[in-house]
Amino acid sequence: MTARVSTGNGGLDLILRGGLPADRLYLLEGAPGSGKTTLALEFLREGVARGEKALYITLSETREELAVVAESHGWSIDAFDVFELSAADGVLGEGREQSILHPWEMELGETVKLIQDEVERVQPARVVFDSLSEMRLLAQDSLRFRRQVLALKQFFAGRRITVVLVDDLSGSTAGADAHLHSLCHGVVTLERLTLDFGAARRRLQVQKLRGVDFVAGFHDFTIRRGGLDIYPRLIAADHHAAFLGEAVASGVPALDQLLGGGPLRGTCTLISGPAGTGKTTIALQYVHAACARGEPGVVYQFDERVGTLMARSKAFNLDLQAQIDSGCLRIEQIDPAELSPGEFATRVRRQVEERGVRSIVIDSLNGYLAAMPQEQQLILQLHELLSYLNQSGVATFLINPQHGLLGSMNSSINVSYIADAVLLLRFFEAEGRIRKAISVIKNRAGMHEDTIREFRVDASGVRVGEPLVAFRGVLTGTPAYVGEQAPLMEDRGRGG
Repeated sequence: MTARVSTGNGGLDLILRGGLPADRLYLLEGAPGSGKTTLALEFLREGVARGEKALYITLSETREELAVVAESHGWSIDAFDVFELSAADGVLGEGREQSILHPWEMELGETVKLIQDEVERVQPARVVFDSLSEMRLLAQDSLRFRRQVLALKQFFAGRRITVVLVDDLSGSTAGADAHLHSLCHGVVTLERLTLDFGAARRRLQVQKLRGVDFVAGFHDFTIRRGGLDIYPRLIAADHHAAFLGEAVASGVPALDQLLGGGPLRGTCTLISGPAGTGKTTIALQYVHAACARGEPGVVYQFDERVGTLMARSKAFNLDLQAQIDSGCLRIEQIDPAELSPGEFATRVRRQVEERGVRSIVIDSLNGYLAAMPQEQQLILQLHELLSYLNQSGVATFLINPQHGLLGSMNSSINVSYIADAVLLLRFFEAEGRIRKAISVIKNRAGMHEDTIREFRVDASGVRVGEPLVAFRGVLTGTPAYVGEQAPLMEDRGRGG
């Protein structure tokens, strides 16, 4: 079996399931600004860290320009050799254009010869050739260009060198070069996408890699100081773990009773209802109770500011600050304009695998969708994330705001199919006051009550009352009283 070499990027190595097969020729392509040079530098730095000689052949950038890119990440290029095209002037002479042969025939052939001589001198184990666009311009003919690339491939063959050819696609009028793809052992494509609002999105795709079972499809990534953060596409089936599907208690017995003891580990509970009904408070109640049992939790806040959330939870007798201080609970404010679905999924995965998180709140679904309005197949990506959490034994709570207050309410998107349990909160009017009702309309994990109960959140926290048997039409928001007068819930003081 062919040995593997690390690319120097942990995320890309995961996508490649271990790295690149050694001593082969690879193509790294993408438009300017997509991160090719940074990834190429990571590849060479990894070789140097392993005690290998590395060579960067640059036909497009000067050594100084390359050094600036490296310094922006806190790196130095002094650890490996750099051969730049300007060095060709000193060898070939300024008058090399004066020839019976066409200039491009002289320049291309002699430049390739200089590159080969430099490789022979350095004897590297890793080579980056940046970029093919200049070579394409020198050739001025697609057939001659491919012939020279083939000659380079034959030159490197048998020399035990892993080569990365960089192509910025600027010299090719038809975009990706299919013949070039066929010559290379593997092809990695980087893309930079400009959205209508917010930061540019970047994504990576391994288009081919002979003899390797890699993770296909697009993978989001960002460029930060220190290199590329690549977020491999989440595949839930790769992360199945055995767990006990026990009930998760909220600390409010009447609330747990609605779900036959509470939602089970490894399930997703959708809490749906209009604004102000207490959806987030119910989710926080479950996370608070989990932390009290010593089970780590995390809340991803897309909508409400963390400061407001903390003040509100304190008023409802939920001391989240103490759990945050102890490290059991984390609340992450999500910046909607800066996040890609792949990065969010990776954040969640790290919480589960590094912190052992057992309960997660995503508040809210509308915020998640609004954060990534131009992403395709977003619900499918969310479904894969929830499947991963379910298989990891995490209790997930997804907040789903509905439009309207009374009467017929609807959600902007039907997501009830991705949830294992659905809690429905409604407003209803009785005795001249707006009250709230709670019911369970779905629970795949087991039995649940089919009653509609009154629900309140006061200074002592969450409170679930008796079934509203004396009313008809509560779910419409305009119930009719059909029974004898029974007391509805009133406010209670803290600790009441």
